[in-house]
Amino acid sequence: MALDEIPRMKIVHGDAGYVLEDVPHLTDFIPDLPTYPNPLQDNPAYSVVKQYFVNQDDTVAQKIVVQKNSLRGTHFRRAGPRQKVYFESDEVQACIVTCGGLCPGLNTVIREIVCGLAYMYGVTNIIGIEDGYKGFYARNTISLSPRSVNDIHKRGGTILNTSRGGHVTSKIVDSIQDRGINQVYILGGDGTQRGASVIFEEIQRRGLKVAVAGIPKTIDNDIAVIDKSFGFDTAVEEAQRAINAAHVEAESFENGIGLVKLMGRYSGFIAMHATLASRDVDCCLIPESPFYLEGPGGLFEFIEKRLKEIGHMVLVVAEGAGQELIAESLRSINHQDASGNKLLLDVGLWLSQKIKDHFTNKGKIPINLKYIDPTYMIRAIPSNASDNVYCTLLAHSAIHGAMAGYTGFTVGPVNGRHAYIPFHRVTEKQNKVVITDRMWARLLSSTNQPSFLSLKDMEQMKKEDEPANQVLNQNSIAGDYHVESTEGNGLPDGSTSC
Repeated sequence: MALDEIPRMKIVHGDAGYVLEDVPHLTDFIPDLPTYPNPLQDNPAYSVVKQYFVNQDDTVAQKIVVQKNSLRGTHFRRAGPRQKVYFESDEVQACIVTCGGLCPGLNTVIREIVCGLAYMYGVTNIIGIEDGYKGFYARNTISLSPRSVNDIHKRGGTILNTSRGGHVTSKIVDSIQDRGINQVYILGGDGTQRGASVIFEEIQRRGLKVAVAGIPKTIDNDIAVIDKSFGFDTAVEEAQRAINAAHVEAESFENGIGLVKLMGRYSGFIAMHATLASRDVDCCLIPESPFYLEGPGGLFEFIEKRLKEIGHMVLVVAEGAGQELIAESLRSINHQDASGNKLLLDVGLWLSQKIKDHFTNKGKIPINLKYIDPTYMIRAIPSNASDNVYCTLLAHSAIHGAMAGYTGFTVGPVNGRHAYIPFHRVTEKQNKVVITDRMWARLLSSTNQPSFLSLKDMEQMKKEDEPANQVLNQNSIAGDYHVESTEGNGLPDGSTSC
């Protein structure tokens, strides 16, 4: 298939404004593939399930809060096991790779992919690619089995090791082809998922029977479309320990200030949720909400006011906050790491020094400031119980999709239901805190901090949010693959998800 013949998107239109943004299928570029009965129908563990398989027409709505005259809007294909599969168990040669930074839950996802393939589908040929994308062509593989991964969920990090960059598409696909791999499970953030999309496109060009499934991983929770990413709950929970320590330090000294820096390169979800959960935080600074230091209504004025009122203060700052205020950032604004992420200066150290300098120069209030950066402690811990369950669902959804012949997709929950989402939808933009939303208002109410924004700024942000809410039904992108249909797009029938 030529490059210009590969459709960018599969769009199905139905009645009442129904739009299905479908994911590719192996039969889109390899016609007449044989199908096989799903082994789950003979699996004793599933004998108690009322309905084994997801209805082929089940879809998940992206928007669930509607008015009576609303169009049905955008939907995604529901995840779960299908009645027919496109791989026989002994035919499957699966591989797993982890890319990018560490995140709680990586080992759990690896374990559940291996165990899910083995116990649900009888797959025995599973390998792990070491050291991220470059491991496809630069490192040996390791054999994975349920026994070898049995206890890895109790450990942080990833048993496969990881790295940033190293994406050479031709070498990666050559390795996949040479090794006879036909299912590729890729764990990583938005940059990794972009790489997975390119791998899928090259596989499609070569006409290979290889399913490519992405499992989105970002501790910052900035993956678009899905409800949340794995590891986020663990990160918020672990951040409480740092905040509690900062509060103890601040409360134990006269005019004590505890400053905690948390992850959040572009999105402040960890800082926001950790602040709301703690109730000990007096001010939370995130990338989405600009702030200033000097003058009326500035951060320094608020710190001084809070110290006079209660004698201590706790600040939480996301790593991407206030970058525009750091003068030195002009020298590094275009510097990037191997994954393409902008290199940030340490806002925690910078802000600590600025606060110390301000109160020292003012000479009125002697302060005791303690700075805590728990970033690598949080990234390196095992996932908690909630994330372990979530990782299992993600892994199983990816397996069911690959076995059913779907490819070029990432998996995740959309409004509580797991779905298969085209790669481009999770890489075209990042999920960010909406500071004109009620959740941010709850935080401001909890901390009693100023918004640091004028009414004019707030109105402008509301206007900027409006166009984003109007693009759900805009599918007139050049090169889209449209399938007109008014039938077979029924609502979920209540069957059990994976």
